[in-house]
Amino acid sequence: MRVTWTAGEPARDGAGGSDGGGGERVWRLTFLLDPEDATTGVCTDGQRMELRTNSCHVRLPPAGPAAPYAGRGEPYVHPDLLAAAAWTMAAPWTRRRVTFDRAISPELAEAISDGWGVEAGPVGERPRTGSRLAISYSGGADSVAVAAILPDAPLVHFQRISHPRVPNRWTHYRSDVLARLAARTGRELTVVRSDLEFLLASPRPGYPEHHAVAAGALLLAGELDLGGIAMGYELGSRWLGGDRYLCRYTPDNPMWAPEGRWGRVFDAAGLPVVLPVGGVSEAVTMRVALESELRDLVRWCLRGSGDGPCGTCGKCLYKELIQAAVERRPLATTVTAKSAVARKWQESPPYGGQEMIEYGCARVPGIESTPFARAAELLGATEESTRWLDHCYPPAIEEIPEPWRERVAAYMEGVGLMTPDECARVENWGIG
Repeated sequence: MRVTWTAGEPARDGAGGSDGGGGERVWRLTFLLDPEDATTGVCTDGQRMELRTNSCHVRLPPAGPAAPYAGRGEPYVHPDLLAAAAWTMAAPWTRRRVTFDRAISPELAEAISDGWGVEAGPVGERPRTGSRLAISYSGGADSVAVAAILPDAPLVHFQRISHPRVPNRWTHYRSDVLARLAARTGRELTVVRSDLEFLLASPRPGYPEHHAVAAGALLLAGELDLGGIAMGYELGSRWLGGDRYLCRYTPDNPMWAPEGRWGRVFDAAGLPVVLPVGGVSEAVTMRVALESELRDLVRWCLRGSGDGPCGTCGKCLYKELIQAAVERRPLATTVTAKSAVARKWQESPPYGGQEMIEYGCARVPGIESTPFARAAELLGATEESTRWLDHCYPPAIEEIPEPWRERVAAYMEGVGLMTPDECARVENWGIG
């Protein structure tokens, strides 16, 4: 795999849509496959994918007066940051080696080699560091909870835009609405726009690796003096395997463990991944988000308009169950058990996100008259059996880098730490 980043003006390549008012800085990524590489691959979480095109753009906002330049009018970005951003898009297709267009640090080359068995180079750059923590902000309940815990941290929001060579057949995805909601937070905000999700032909537009959502933060890390990127992945994603690893305790999670393959890459690039809510469930993040000043801006739905979420997609149904459980009220949905988006809840467990299905089924009044009736019957969960999901798993705090650990720990002590018995519920998840 040969990777090249070039900086240019928006009008030069016609990348995806308007330039947002002019002055945007456009980085174009192009990669050429070696003979042993492939156009099919597997994401770190096991999702099979197919490559559609070999180039994309990342569009940064206009540079501030202090932005560094490398000469020839090209903004300066540390080579490790460029390489890490490219690797979030090139990793699934690369088999033996990756050659970047700028020398990288030995630390980053070693992280790629150890994680994927891929030779990376050329090597010859010193590693970088930074001091500030930014939040990868989507506007969903989990990232809003992170924003509430870290009220002084700047936000970096990723916005999907169209690709100049790939038709956009997914116009129902309202990335413009999510960006406008992010702008209403009143926080220090950087919106990064990119067509990188159109690199994929299958399963649909999406991130080649989940970490590609941080491509903009990586390219801006030097300019913003970033030394960490906080993401809203919670207990289920970090420790209980998320949707892919059903009912399995995952301390060695390759996506989100600090010593996992991606944790090492980001750390080598001087932008370690920080998970402030990595020890709490979606019930806790939902409660924190709804009690925050950003409550009215929470939007997990990708199909909703400016008036609100669609209310009919699978994500809306799942989050409605959690919100109804937190608010101790009946489910408010028009979705029925016969709907396609509810079909999986009519089958036998295990389920993706099963801990939250159990939590919701144990607390929502009248659950027997909802699309989750069958799941509730099969799971047999009670408030007592799910009480551990109201508390924080302490090892998640220990994983947070030192500069930000004390602040998160203080917040989580207010939430309440898990008892040894409750920790055992996490560590025995999926057993028995």
